[in-house]
Amino acid sequence: MNNNTERRTPLSKDAILLIRGLIVGEVLSIAIIGGLWLWLRPRLQVGNTVSSSSQISGTVSTPTHSTFKTVSSVPIGTFNYGGSTAWAPIRLVVDSQLQNARPELQLRYVNPTYGSAGSGAGIRMLLSGQLDFTQSSRPLTVEERAAARRQGFTLEQRQVGVDGIAVVVNPSLKVPGLTITQLQQIYLGQITNWNQVGGPNLPIVPLSQHPENADVELLPEQPGLQRQVPSANVRYVYSTTEALRRLSQTPGGIYYASAAAVVPQCYVKPLPLGLTSTRLIAPYHGSLVSPGQCPSKRNQLNTEVLKNGSYPLTTRLSVVIKQNKGREQQAGEAYARLLLTNQGQKEIEQAGFAPIHSHL
Repeated sequence: MNNNTERRTPLSKDAILLIRGLIVGEVLSIAIIGGLWLWLRPRLQVGNTVSSSSQISGTVSTPTHSTFKTVSSVPIGTFNYGGSTAWAPIRLVVDSQLQNARPELQLRYVNPTYGSAGSGAGIRMLLSGQLDFTQSSRPLTVEERAAARRQGFTLEQRQVGVDGIAVVVNPSLKVPGLTITQLQQIYLGQITNWNQVGGPNLPIVPLSQHPENADVELLPEQPGLQRQVPSANVRYVYSTTEALRRLSQTPGGIYYASAAAVVPQCYVKPLPLGLTSTRLIAPYHGSLVSPGQCPSKRNQLNTEVLKNGSYPLTTRLSVVIKQNKGREQQAGEAYARLLLTNQGQKEIEQAGFAPIHSHL
């Protein structure tokens, strides 16, 4: 045995108790932290996860008091978007506030190189890679969905609001209103004189945007049926601004467009619409404001009849998202989530549209 072997001094009883206390304390700390994490983890994920049923329906549930700043997974960079002219109030009122709250998401509206802006133009630009996502106020067509599949991706519409489709005529025209069937028959050429719908003996002059660019759809696709073709009597206009100018000069004229865009205009008259002639619903509040009272007084859009479903002609405002698992999809989905927050829904209503869920 080596006499130089170092002898270890045995630990005192107090030292042993101290070490045991430290070990027990560490174990308890780990257990407490682990338990707290397990309790917090599902709560931290609330509001950041979209269920499969929400993705299918195109709507997203939002947490109470959600704001632009509470939305997660917002990509950084500048993204091109475009599309529906009916969305102009949202771009003016909502998007500017959104970008102040989330400066990392820079949005750049891009007009088409040729032709007029609109839902159709925006979808074509999305398919050709000119836009990262687009805004639409009409449903996707069978042809548009097929064009996306040929390129290896799909298109999803995420609804964020509701707009009414208003029908406007020359202010001098005396007619009580129209049913939806009568309105469609006018644009199909089956009704050609105002005396056929309770008005004067005056030829009807229907105005419309070109179907491929129109923001609203009066003759929608019916599954399994041939698409209805507008009458040869329809006169096409470049934009709603042009239509309103021509309508003010055409006693028998008629036009349909986004209610938020045309109801407050001075030199046209919005018509009540209904499913039947005995229940016509006006798209404006109270009594009709005459052109002589405008612009000091204007007709105001009645969003309540849009929200409660009594107004018979509405359209969905949707973000069209390219489902390609790329930055385009990230940007489109983030934009839709921002608009679906309680703050976004409140601002959409301020812009003159109906939200799709109540905001607090």
